[in-house]
Amino acid sequence: MSLDPDLSAFLELVEANALSGEKPAMYMMTPEQARLDYGASTHILDVPGPLVASVTEITIPCRDGQSINARLYKPTELPATTALCPVLLYFHGGGYCLGNLDSHDSLCRSLAALTPCHVLHVAYRLAPEYRFPYAVNDAHDAYRWLLMQGFAYGLDSTRIAVGGDSAGGTLATGIAIMARDEGWQPPVFQVLLYPCTSVWQDTDSHQRLARGYLLEADTLQWMFKLYLRSDADRTDWRFAPLETHDLSKLAPAYFILAEYDPLLDEGMAYAERLKASGVDTQVNIYSGMVHDFARLGNIVEEAGQVRQDLADTLAKAFYHENNRI
Repeated sequence: MSLDPDLSAFLELVEANALSGEKPAMYMMTPEQARLDYGASTHILDVPGPLVASVTEITIPCRDGQSINARLYKPTELPATTALCPVLLYFHGGGYCLGNLDSHDSLCRSLAALTPCHVLHVAYRLAPEYRFPYAVNDAHDAYRWLLMQGFAYGLDSTRIAVGGDSAGGTLATGIAIMARDEGWQPPVFQVLLYPCTSVWQDTDSHQRLARGYLLEADTLQWMFKLYLRSDADRTDWRFAPLETHDLSKLAPAYFILAEYDPLLDEGMAYAERLKASGVDTQVNIYSGMVHDFARLGNIVEEAGQVRQDLADTLAKAFYHENNRI
């Protein structure tokens, strides 16, 4: 399918602004400038999220004695299953350098309201101030906190799904692997929106879609240069899940991929590895879409559709016993 016409018009505008010098490409900005731009664009590109019963700000302690912030969304209604409620532990995208609790507020509200379930959205620490593996450790610490302290918020530690978009999806995959390897209560499900999974960005989709499709090659490498301490970190499975030797006995996974996303091929490659390892894996490729389309509610109708699709899939994982591990 050709690129969605509304996306095409939007990308032409982005290109015109770059050529005129009105707005430089992200990789030409400082991290501080890029964060401000990313935050400002959120309110232009995405719709406000739906109302939920409550939003609670939470502080989670980390292994190094510091703490990170998180936001817990409680839906207005939940099925009368048990006293404790299922929860999605969510990590935002932004190449480990951008994004915060506000940039993905609409998406998290939607998933909480539509599933329905609680959503715990974690603001892991960002590069370059905090390079690899800080984001990974923060994600793992948030999962451990949820296992040990979630009950105080009415959350069911036996019904935790992990999820995220882009770099956040990578963090979610790492939790599934870590929980298995360290003998922690495993998540019941993974929801992975166009995750980063590969050591090098050299696939066919990276080459075909290197420029002009929202996520550009130069921007991606700019982000990874800020995040990684050296090229040696690239081969660490916590950065590149495709480097994981054993992907068996992991939580079922649901992939959201986009036809015009440079990350398409590596997302497909990771899904195929999971399938070959015996993991129940579903893949949904959205035709005509680009990277980060789930946050483009003011640009494409598919942003609303993907949220409903994710919610329907999460509901099955949370409320149907035969989908539990």
